[in-house]
Amino acid sequence: MRYLICPDSYKDCLPAAAVAEALARGVRAADSAATCDLVPLADGGEGTVAALVAANGGQMRCTTVTGPLGEPVDASWGLLDQGQAAIEMASASGLELVPAARRDARLATTRGTGELLRAALDAGAERILLGIGGSATNDAGAGLAQALGVRLLDEHGADLPPGGAALARLARVDATGLDARLASIDLRVACDVDNPLCGPRGASAVYGPQKGADPAAVAELDAALAHWAEVVRRDLGLDVAQVPGAGAAGGLGAGLLAFCGARLVSGIDLVLDAVGFEERAEAADLVITGEGRLDGQTLNGKTVAGVAERARRIGVPVVAVGGAVALTPEQITAAGLLAAWPLPNRPMSLAEALAEAKPLLEQAGFAIARLYGRGPIS
Repeated sequence: MRYLICPDSYKDCLPAAAVAEALARGVRAADSAATCDLVPLADGGEGTVAALVAANGGQMRCTTVTGPLGEPVDASWGLLDQGQAAIEMASASGLELVPAARRDARLATTRGTGELLRAALDAGAERILLGIGGSATNDAGAGLAQALGVRLLDEHGADLPPGGAALARLARVDATGLDARLASIDLRVACDVDNPLCGPRGASAVYGPQKGADPAAVAELDAALAHWAEVVRRDLGLDVAQVPGAGAAGGLGAGLLAFCGARLVSGIDLVLDAVGFEERAEAADLVITGEGRLDGQTLNGKTVAGVAERARRIGVPVVAVGGAVALTPEQITAAGLLAAWPLPNRPMSLAEALAEAKPLLEQAGFAIARLYGRGPIS
């Protein structure tokens, strides 16, 4: 029996690689002849770089970059095979890098993410996969653009300081110094939101409050980003404000479109393409995936839904294992899952489930292999 074991991480509990290894131990305990292909996954957010490095036999790198508030941070990224690199903006410009008391969406910068892109280019990457979840920023990618050679100038010809609020003073965009290598690379950005740059559903209104913006700051930032978009349209001939996903990561989606020629794609689709999911699934009799909680959000572009959809096209059955399962039978069927397997094996608290996650995953792998591992499943 051949198994493709491809879970996401269990948030605040185990990384995806550890989840896959525990499930595989259980499968092998039930079937010593089982063949297990372990492919840790992520949906473009936290853990994406680690998943892609593990799946592609890549190397983790660390680069010291400018953090969200200007202080240096050590940011991890991955160099994959065949000239690919993987980056998470959260490691350079992420909300978790800023203590709650210091969060200020008006001042936070994406410069560090631009510095990571430059490091990947310096390493020879021709294809770059960028996850933009978990940002502390609301600067429409202004800092990233400056790190890559763009000048954002005020009416006196001076460079703007960091942060989205400063964009209200933008008078001219000078992109003549933009890193020329960007024109010849394939930059795909994991983006699972469709928010425009500005307005009631824009970056500032929807995501600004969690980054320290009060109502006055939200209004200030929304106006500043609208002004930025108008100057970009005038100076570069690019109208990106209403593109779905432009408002992602504090408007970084718009900045990547304007300055880097990026393609915004589904996070899980980006990862599944990068790990060669179809080829690996075609070689399996059963796919085992999972994430910390299986609920209504699971069906909306998360890892389990993406895996189930791809496997359905190939005709390979999928079992999903969740720390909690809050899906109805109808939802399980609609998602294309053979089964949704709850991890707890008895009534237990969340703390107990987290502490016992590894043995519970092994037991789940064992039970799944015993129940379904009697040859190809129709």
